[in-house]
Amino acid sequence: MMAKNQARPDEPTNGPAALAAEPAASIIQEISKIPTPEESTQPMANEQFDADLIVIGSGPGGYHAAIRAAQLGANVICVEREYLGGTCLNWGCIPSKAMIAAAERLHHVKHAADFGVLVNGDVTVNFEKLMAHKEKVVLTERGGIGMLFKKNKIRHVEGFASFTDAHTISVDKDGVKTSLRAKNFIIATGATAIRPNIPGLGDAGRDQGIWTSDDAVTAPFIPKRLLILGGGAIGCEFSYVFNSLGTQVTVVEMMPNLIPLMDTDLGVELGKLLGRQGVKMKVGSALEKVERVGDAWKCTVKKGADVEEIEVDVVLLGVGRKAAIDGLNLESIGVKLHRKGIEVADDSMVTSVPHIYAIGDVTGRIQLAHTAMHEGTIAAQNIVRGESKKAKYKAVPNAVYTNPEVASVGLTEGEAKEKGYDVVVGRSKFMIFGKAMAIKETDGFVKVVAEKKYGEILGVHMIGAHTTDMIQELVVALNHEATLESMAECIHAHPTMSEAIFEAIEDAQGHAIHKM
Repeated sequence: MMAKNQARPDEPTNGPAALAAEPAASIIQEISKIPTPEESTQPMANEQFDADLIVIGSGPGGYHAAIRAAQLGANVICVEREYLGGTCLNWGCIPSKAMIAAAERLHHVKHAADFGVLVNGDVTVNFEKLMAHKEKVVLTERGGIGMLFKKNKIRHVEGFASFTDAHTISVDKDGVKTSLRAKNFIIATGATAIRPNIPGLGDAGRDQGIWTSDDAVTAPFIPKRLLILGGGAIGCEFSYVFNSLGTQVTVVEMMPNLIPLMDTDLGVELGKLLGRQGVKMKVGSALEKVERVGDAWKCTVKKGADVEEIEVDVVLLGVGRKAAIDGLNLESIGVKLHRKGIEVADDSMVTSVPHIYAIGDVTGRIQLAHTAMHEGTIAAQNIVRGESKKAKYKAVPNAVYTNPEVASVGLTEGEAKEKGYDVVVGRSKFMIFGKAMAIKETDGFVKVVAEKKYGEILGVHMIGAHTTDMIQELVVALNHEATLESMAECIHAHPTMSEAIFEAIEDAQGHAIHKM
């Protein structure tokens, strides 16, 4: 038997004996054994690209992704069909908050006498100036993103993008098309307002008094009578704004409570407080049909067997938003879709095509701007660094900017019980605290949901003044798996609104100081 490393007599060796063979014939013979490579659809390493990464969409997720990738050394192009900042900046989060701020300021002035501050004369609203302030905020923010793109050497391309193959998009700007190629893509096209199929609605739009949330933030006037379909964050925020500006507002929500995706106690309390302000609530109700009657809309609202007709000037459709994927030509390049948007393989944000990622509202998962920012950063780092880091969703804060504000993070009481936790709940009301009394913001409460045995905090739900700012303390707590005991050891400043958080935590432990 031949030794393991011994060459057979007919084989060339690495030494001089190999030179004695016929080298040309041997080489030809070996080459002939190499199989012919199959044609590959993947680009070769030396193929020409316009960018390492093209981000489609410049909303919160898109511009965060573009900037982070550029910071890491990537050559980045961001394609935006309209305005930098996307829906959040131009038609959503930012303009609506500017309008809410005006409504709050009006409320403060009207109630200044409660503090001994006398305002002489009538307090009125100049709607044109209100909207001008809103527009100034939007334009300033939009310009800021443009400056950040220039600083980070990100090329901004205007137009509507559509894939022509897995590495190429065609960008259409007023009929002029530009072809761009990239090694990687992040799809961040966001979402568009849902238009429900309501009998009588037809194709009526803004000019006929059928508004979406996009129309509401660019409203040409303050309607006298307004019906809002949908009692989620969008519907509640606009009900607060227009009610404050003098509109007679009716909210129609199909579920038993407002903000149905949040803790039930929050929805009940918000409905009560908005109702006290003058908003008419129709929960557990459906908008059966609408009919145009002169310059108004006659809306038929049904709750169980009861039917009511409500005449309004404007109907605001606030039932939510759907993924903006039309025209992207995704299925032709192998990107899988589901009924709510683009399917991602996992929380690394990669799709079924390995070099294409999707983030934010377009995935149909969590439709929040700050979630999109987080996902955009994760996707950019994974692409540039070749990582598979996962986005974290354990502690995603949710906020509704009514007055009072609503904020939550983590599991609701119902969700915790459904997951099998032995739950303990702690509560406290703002009305017992000096800061709340001093600023006359005594409405609302804090609710803490925790696991009973070890005291791990599972969720916190708040309604009251400044709660959208205070919630961040609990985001950190949940991310670090804080317990009731560890949080109770944290000194909270006095007098502050955040003392209510401390009190609710102590209540969950069974020894709240101020509990009657």
